[in-house]
Amino acid sequence: MSESTWKVGPLAEASGLTVRTLHHWDTIGLLSPSRRTAGGHREYTEDDVVRLYQVLALRGLGLGLDTIAVCLEAGVDPTRVLRDHRESVEAQLAALAGLRDRLVRIEQEVAAGRTPTTSAVLDALRATGTSSSVAHQAVRRHLDDDQLRALGDHSAALGPAAHYLLEVEWPELYRRAEELRAGGTPPTDARVRGIATRMDELSALFSGGDRTISSGVRAAWREDPAALSGDASARPGQWDDLTEYLDAARQNPNPPTAQGT
Repeated sequence: MSESTWKVGPLAEASGLTVRTLHHWDTIGLLSPSRRTAGGHREYTEDDVVRLYQVLALRGLGLGLDTIAVCLEAGVDPTRVLRDHRESVEAQLAALAGLRDRLVRIEQEVAAGRTPTTSAVLDALRATGTSSSVAHQAVRRHLDDDQLRALGDHSAALGPAAHYLLEVEWPELYRRAEELRAGGTPPTDARVRGIATRMDELSALFSGGDRTISSGVRAAWREDPAALSGDASARPGQWDDLTEYLDAARQNPNPPTAQGT
């Protein structure tokens, strides 16, 4: 029995995307069709459709396309993606149900000729969120309660995306940087500088730009890399050379130019 395939048009319609979006994702390597017809037309396989779901689910959790690509290349757990997607939908449903109840009460007040209170109206505008991370325990040794609370608040604001940013993308960036360092790539290389820049962006997301918090998290990485990288074999101090390598990339934002030109 032959495997089902989809042309780009029907797949775009079924997924609620545009053909242009699927073409763009193909161009950037996020979702490329596994087959082509004799005439060169794209054909997506069942495995491609599964990857499409993962892309859409992760995007629905608030991740950007670059982060999604890193997560998929790192091999995210499909069960985790499904669970986080479901929990995100349930959270949205709960929020909507709460909003509906508040609106019903306000509507009843108005129908009865009473002016709804300011607090009731503001109540209808509030939203909540929550998140957690297995790396939290390692970070506790380097941050005080206020800093931990701030870190938790920023993490909660990211919602389910926090797990993928902190426990998938960040460790993957470290692994990629180490591969480049071990391969002799200079820190001025655009790939290394790009990794360092993205690490700093992630740091700012979780720290809110507080350098003291960022320093504490970096200290946790040096002290307990296994907890924060997800690599059980990682040992304290083994990434000191990598830390210096990335710092060099940050201090040299532009590659050297040839003399005499």
